[in-house]
Amino acid sequence: MKNIAPALLAFLIVSAAAPAVRAEAALPLRFDHYYTLAEVGEALQALHKAYPGLTTLEEIGRSEEGRPIWAMTVNNPKTGPALAKPGVYVDGNIHGNEIQGGEISLYLLDYLLGRYGKNEEVTALVDKNCFYVVPVVNVDGRYHFLADPNNASSGRGLRIPIDDDRDGLLDEDPPDDLDNDGNITQMRRKDPFGQYKTNPEDPRLTVRIKPGERGEWTLLGEEGIDNDGDGRVNEDAEGYVDPNRQWGFDWAPSYVEGGAGEYPFQGRGLRALAGWMMTKTNICLGWSFHNFGGMFLRGPTRKGLGDYPPQDVAVYDYIGRQAERITPGYRYMVSWKDLYTTYGDSVEWLVRHLGAYGYCGEVFQASAESFKTGEEAERTTPRGEVEQMLRGDFRALERIKYSDNLTMGEMYKPWAPFKHPTYGDIEIGGWVKMSNRLSAPFMLPDLVHRNAMSVLFSAKHTPEVTLDVTEVKKIGDGLFRVRTRLANAKAVPSMSFQAQKDRLYPQDRLTVSGPNARVMAGGVLVDRDFDRVSHKKDRPDVQFLVVPGFGRVEHQFLVEGRGEVTLRYVSRHAGIREVRISL
Repeated sequence: MKNIAPALLAFLIVSAAAPAVRAEAALPLRFDHYYTLAEVGEALQALHKAYPGLTTLEEIGRSEEGRPIWAMTVNNPKTGPALAKPGVYVDGNIHGNEIQGGEISLYLLDYLLGRYGKNEEVTALVDKNCFYVVPVVNVDGRYHFLADPNNASSGRGLRIPIDDDRDGLLDEDPPDDLDNDGNITQMRRKDPFGQYKTNPEDPRLTVRIKPGERGEWTLLGEEGIDNDGDGRVNEDAEGYVDPNRQWGFDWAPSYVEGGAGEYPFQGRGLRALAGWMMTKTNICLGWSFHNFGGMFLRGPTRKGLGDYPPQDVAVYDYIGRQAERITPGYRYMVSWKDLYTTYGDSVEWLVRHLGAYGYCGEVFQASAESFKTGEEAERTTPRGEVEQMLRGDFRALERIKYSDNLTMGEMYKPWAPFKHPTYGDIEIGGWVKMSNRLSAPFMLPDLVHRNAMSVLFSAKHTPEVTLDVTEVKKIGDGLFRVRTRLANAKAVPSMSFQAQKDRLYPQDRLTVSGPNARVMAGGVLVDRDFDRVSHKKDRPDVQFLVVPGFGRVEHQFLVEGRGEVTLRYVSRHAGIREVRISL
């Protein structure tokens, strides 16, 4: 196993500015707070130390600022090598501010390892599958989001400097924490000609005036000053390269897709992660956890790509609808059709390059920030919630009541006067960093558990193929008819139909061989009652196939010879099965 102590030391050095780290993470892990980046590394170390026989912990690459990206593999070597089993891939925190994915990933690891040998279903899942988990993809983003002043939506991108205002300087005019409270909130100024007025139901909020109404406020945007003296405020923050618009399938330049960067995999850490994933040829399912909307998304991410084959859609629907049941209020959706189009998406890359089934989990559910009676809830229309959230104007009154009554006001900072060097007398206040897109810590245990259970339900349905010899019949002097059945008891086929369509890798193989035997004819048994066979013309001893979900494939061989014969099934995603018979 790789020695990771030097890498961990470097990790702690580059994270030295983070909040204090406990001397040792206690297991089981706690999910009543958000882990700093250093604490994520500490938690992974603790899991690996506690379960060395089931885990491999490795540094798979480094970020732009030199922070290691950690991956943990969970596999029971006693039931076979990792690559010989169905692989389930999980990642989180690809956007720096979307930190819940890191918590879901850690919870999944803690749950699998802590219950192995104690819970029959968990034990069976670990024995059958291999789990690849990357809790934090954007390690620089997570570090800076938690350590630096931000709002709930800032700090998303990779730390690649970009000249946003084209003045020859890089990242020189970001928002500024003017009141030194650790948050980037909002600025407003009294203005009778402004476009906003005080909300009559709560003086902390503003609403847009109607035509003919007198204004009261001008909203000046995020806290900040004109750092570079160009007459604009906050126009060149940390360069925005979006790590989920950077992947090497269907990438588009920034004039088509904002944040795309200069070329695919410009991000150093993303290149390393993709290269590592390409070596995990057994990945047949993937989950990437983001933080906004209460959704499980599948591709395609763009209409022009066309829909997935109907057989794959049936698999997506089966798992996606069950995930909706596991996480009440979430919606299973198609990315381009039900949300918006994206290019260079990580999950689409997973589908199109690795041939896996992929889901994006958007885990923050705004409706959970509820402050209303059952009768009031019945009158709401949550179907429009996602669209309202994207406009940024949803349910402000209910949210502030939720903050007041369930977090004792911690989500919202009251407005306070401030003397701005450019704007003069203003007020600073509004929603703080740890709000809006982020579940309150008391809600985390339920969120991480339900999303982890969605992953585990899908893991139950990775291919589970059996190989049976259903008949060995002598039909002539030294000639035998051998029939086989490959059956899959689970929903996910041994190879996705999209992978077959794109010819991403070879299909499964069923071979028949023996030292004193020769296959004279062989093919798919179309109708066993009437002995109809679709024969393979060349090399009948090698049959290429895919075992569908909840389905079977039968073959018939005419074998000449005697003695032992081996029937061997080999699949990239379903593993290896072998049966021996005697003629």
